Formats: sequence, structure tokens, C-alpha cells
Amino acid sequence: MVHKNPASETWELTKRSHQLWKMLAETIRDQGMDPLQVLGWKKTGSLLVGRTPEDSVMLRKRVSQLSEAGVRAEYLSTDELHSKEPAIYVGTDGGAAFAPDDCQLDAHQAVSYIEKVNRSFAPEGRYAEFYHEPVTGLVRSTSSGEFEAVQTSNNTLYGKAIVVAAGCWSRSLMHDLFKGSHIQLDALVMPRKGHLLVFENFNPLQLNHGSMEVGYVDYQNATFPLGLDDQSQTLSVSMTATIDMMGNLVLGSSRQFAGFSTEVDDSIVLHIWKRAGEFFPKLKEPSLTDFIKNRKVRVGLRPYMPDGKPVIGNVPGLSNLFLATGHEGGGLSMALGTAEMVVDMVLGNTTYVDSSPFAAEGRCC
Repeated sequence: MVHKNPASETWELTKRSHQLWKMLAETIRDQGMDPLQVLGWKKTGSLLVGRTPEDSVMLRKRVSQLSEAGVRAEYLSTDELHSKEPAIYVGTDGGAAFAPDDCQLDAHQAVSYIEKVNRSFAPEGRYAEFYHEPVTGLVRSTSSGEFEAVQTSNNTLYGKAIVVAAGCWSRSLMHDLFKGSHIQLDALVMPRKGHLLVFENFNPLQLNHGSMEVGYVDYQNATFPLGLDDQSQTLSVSMTATIDMMGNLVLGSSRQFAGFSTEVDDSIVLHIWKRAGEFFPKLKEPSLTDFIKNRKVRVGLRPYMPDGKPVIGNVPGLSNLFLATGHEGGGLSMALGTAEMVVDMVLGNTTYVDSSPFAAEGRCC
């Protein structure tokens, strides 16, 4: 929560999701399991750090905003920051916002657990999987005009509602599904490519908290020209650093518009490494050869919406066809709140969080 803005329209959804993740972790613990092993869940606290007097002013303001919004937060001077995170360096003019109750989890572990629990409902007929069975179209009711089923390569699946939650592929999927119909909808979701670096058992650097630089907050506008011609106009790199549940050092992160390409760009990888080294001097000690030999790179595509908010709600004019996409870098943190919101919409219940900022109407062409 440390880099979230309480004044943003995604704040309440993010806050609710954080509550739901905590509730899930507590439920797992009550069942005699370890949330760290099951979800990769651990309370680490998080740091938003800056190196300039201007950054420090911004960080003090962020702490005040978070505190007023009910999130425990405190401002750390350079010396106070060093006592909590000895490996980090922000100079004499820097500081940090610290959110001690922030937690982290492992996406792969969390998905695996949720999938396992879902499968326990299969014998009751409440859950089924159709992996590797692509959707080929939607079946429309001749009486109501609503879409009543999903046509796959092997099955026709009827249900109370249809939810399109295909990440950055949602736009093209919706286009294909509506082909030949009078429905005109452009979801505007674009892929935004990102690189993360992973170092296994990287002993030279040990971290106590998740950390990110102030520039991460303004990632939509920040650019660091790398001599990549046109790409430099759409690329941003900001320091993020954490230790995952396996003890690996994970460094990020980059954001760029490069279509659906998932190829590793070595120049961006090197820039992430150098950027992190500006905050963690110990990262400058290994040779470039050691760096190249020991690092792994993860590349993924974030579903980006131009206005910075996800689309959650029914397709205009269709009461049982829903969109849930466009969360970009906040997908994991907003996941459970989004799921709760969609369920309430399908059942006709009042949503826990106001859903109007996320409506498709007026935002999708």
C-alpha cells in the first residue's frame, strides 16, 4: 500500500483487496497451514524511497495521506532508513515512507492454492476446468437477446454470466467474439511489457523489506532514454527490490509498449541492474560476467488501460456479459476485490466498493 495514492479511484478497491488477502491468509493459518508455504505470504513492511529534497517532501506528504486513510505509515530519515534497511543508500537528502503492515505473496503459489481449493468443489458440480479448449464464440438467446453460453472447440457451456478476464488479450478476444454482430466495443486494453531480474541465493545483498523508488509511483510518465530510438519514448525503469519466498533477490522493473513481444531485451536488463545499483551499492561489487551468468529474467505483459483504472462491469447493453481486465501492475493487489465485485454484480448485490469508476460505459468505444 505504500506507493498507492489514497486520492486515486483505485484506492478503495486496492484497500479492500488487501483486507481479503489478509483474511485468506488468516483462514489458511486457522486451518493449521502456513500462509508462507501456501501463498508465499509474509508481512515484510514496504519502503518507498527517494534521494532528493523534493522526494522527501513528496514522501512526507504520502505518509500523511496514508495515515489519514487509515494505513499505518511513518516517514524515515536517512539514518532511520539505514537502521531498518542497512543495504540501501539514498544519500544525505533522501528518506523513505514506511508501511510496516504491508505484506507480499507469491503469485504462482497463490494461484496454485486457489486452483486446488476450486477443484474440491468439482464433485458437487460447482466447478469445472476447460484448459487448452479455446473459446470460438458466444451463443445468444433468441428470446432475450442476451448471451447465454460460451462455445469452445469441444463444448457449449451455459451459465448465469460470462466474464472476460483475459488480461491484455481481452481486447482482441472481445473483437473476435463480437465479429459479425451489431455490437461495437473496443476495450482499449494494451499490453505493457515488463522485465524482472531474479538472482538465486544472492548472498551479498539481504533485504528486510520490499523496496521501490519514488519514480515507481509515476511510472506512467517516467522515461529513461536508453538510446533505443522510438522505444525510449515509451520506456520507464524504476527500482523495485524484494526477496521472494525461496530467498531469491527479485529486481525490477521496466514498463514499455512493445506490442505482444516477450523477448528479453538485454539493454533493458542491464539498465534495471544499474538502476538498482544506485540504491544498493553492494550490487556494484559483482562483475558484469557474474551478473550475466547468475541472473534469470522474467518477461510478462501487463494489461494497460489509458486512464490507469481497470475495467470491471457489464458490457453496455448486455446484463450478463462482464469485463474484468486492465489492472496493469496492480492485478495481484486488486485481484480478490475484483473477484468479490464481479460476484456481487452477477448476483445483483450491492458491491462492497463503489464500482462506478470501473464501468465500461464511457471508457470503452
